[in-house]
Amino acid sequence: MGAALSLLAWPAIGGIGSILASCFSAAACSLACRSCNCNNSIATRVGYALIMLVNSLLAWVLLSDWASTQLEKVTHGYLKLNCEDASCYGTLGVQRVGFALALFHFILGALLIGVHDSRSKRAALQNGWWGPKVVVWIGLVIASFFIPTGFFMFYGNYIALMGASIFIFFGLILLVDFAHTWSETCIAKWEQSDTNKWQFILVGSTLIMYLGAIILTGIMYGYFANSGCGKNIFWITFNLILAVAVTTIGILPTVQEANPRSGLAQSSMVVIYCAYLVLSAVANEPDEGNNCNPLNKARGTRTTTVLMGAVFTFLAVAYSTSRAATQGGKAMINNGDYAPLNSDSAVPLVTSAPGGSSMRRSDALLAAVESGALPVSALDEDDDDDDDENYDVKDDEKNGCQYNYTFFHLVFALAAMYISMVLTNWNTFQQPESEEHLILIGQSWPAVWVKIVSSWICYGLYSFSLLAPVIFPDRFMDY
Repeated sequence: MGAALSLLAWPAIGGIGSILASCFSAAACSLACRSCNCNNSIATRVGYALIMLVNSLLAWVLLSDWASTQLEKVTHGYLKLNCEDASCYGTLGVQRVGFALALFHFILGALLIGVHDSRSKRAALQNGWWGPKVVVWIGLVIASFFIPTGFFMFYGNYIALMGASIFIFFGLILLVDFAHTWSETCIAKWEQSDTNKWQFILVGSTLIMYLGAIILTGIMYGYFANSGCGKNIFWITFNLILAVAVTTIGILPTVQEANPRSGLAQSSMVVIYCAYLVLSAVANEPDEGNNCNPLNKARGTRTTTVLMGAVFTFLAVAYSTSRAATQGGKAMINNGDYAPLNSDSAVPLVTSAPGGSSMRRSDALLAAVESGALPVSALDEDDDDDDDENYDVKDDEKNGCQYNYTFFHLVFALAAMYISMVLTNWNTFQQPESEEHLILIGQSWPAVWVKIVSSWICYGLYSFSLLAPVIFPDRFMDY
C-alpha cells in the first residue's frame, strides 16, 4: 500500500517511502500468513482476502475529491480523474485499481493451471512468496495509472460490467446450492443421530428465516411503500408473491416425490435472502423528493455511517468471494474415495516389491493410492513423514489441493470487477455535495435494479432446481 499511497502525497519522499512501505507490507503479509494457527489453505485464502480488502478501500478513497486532486497535483496534471462534465468523477481511479487487482489474479490463475497439490513447485506461487506478490500487486496498481483513459472507458462500460454480472450470477447459484446442501446435511445428521438436536436446528432455523422475511417485508411496507411509490409497492408485493410461490413449489407432492429432501428449509433461506435484496434496493433509492426512501432525509454528518458501511461491504465481498472461489473450485476436483491422485509431482508407481528398507512406508502408500488400490484418505493415516525435516504439519494440500487454484483466482478477478461496479454505482457515479467527503455505495437506480433483478433470478434458479428433477427425470435419477 505504501507505494500506491505515495502517489497521493509527498512526492519528494515518494521514492524512499514507497520502497519501505512495500517491503514492510509484504513482510507483514507473509508473517501473518505464516503465523496463522491454521492450515495453509485457510491462511492462503485469508491472505488474498486481505489484499482484496485493502485494494477495495484504496479504490473507495480514490472516489473522493481530495484523492483525485492530490493525484493530479503529484503528477503535474498527467493523471486527471475528473471529466469535463463531471459525469465520470472518480470512476476512472476506481476502474484502474480494480483492473490492477483483476489482472493480478488473472496472471496468478494462468501460472497455476495444472497444479494439483502443494508438492508441485508452482504451488509456492499460491501459498507462498507473499512478499514478491504484494510488490507485484502494488506495481500493477501504480502502472494502471499510466494506461490511457480511453482503455478504462471501454473496460468499465463493457468488460467490468460483464465480469460483475457473471460474479453475481455465480453467487446466486452458490446460494441456491448452499440452501439445498444445508437442508440435506441437517436431514442426514438427524437420521444418523439418536437425539433430536438436528431436528430442532433444522426446524428452528427454518422458522427464524421465515419470521425474518416477514419482518423485513413489514418494514418495507411500513416505510418504503407510501402513496405515490408505485415501483416500491410493486417490487415488495411481487417479491412476496414469489416467496409464496417458491414455498408452495417446494412442498408439492410431485416435487417431493422427485426429491424427498426438498422442503421449507431451502425455501426459507432463499426467501429471506431475496427479501433482504429488495429491502437493500428500496433503501438505496436516490432522493427524488417523493418520500419513497425516508433514509434520504437523514441529517447531520454521515461520515461514520458511510465509513462503517463501506468497510462492512468490502469485508462481506471478500469473505463471500473466498467462499465462492473455494466451494466452486472443489467441484472441479475429483473427490472420489478411490480416485487416483492427479499430481504432476507424484512418485512413480511401484511395479515390483521393494528390496530391503530403501522404500519408506509413505512411498508405498502413495503408490498404492495412485494405482487406485487404496483410498486417498489412507495417506492421512501415515505418520512417517513426521521424521522428514521438511515436513509441514499445517500443509493440508500435500496429497491434493483443497480447491482449484486457477478457478479461485478467476472468481477473485470477477469479484474485483464487481467491486469496481459497486463503487461507481454501476457507472452512474455523481459528484457528492460539498459537505460530503465520503462516497455512498450503491445509491443509484442501476444499483437498485441490479438488486431487484438479482432477487428475481435467485427465485428462478431455485425454482428450476426444484422442478428440473420433475421435468427431466432421466437426468436426475440419483438426485
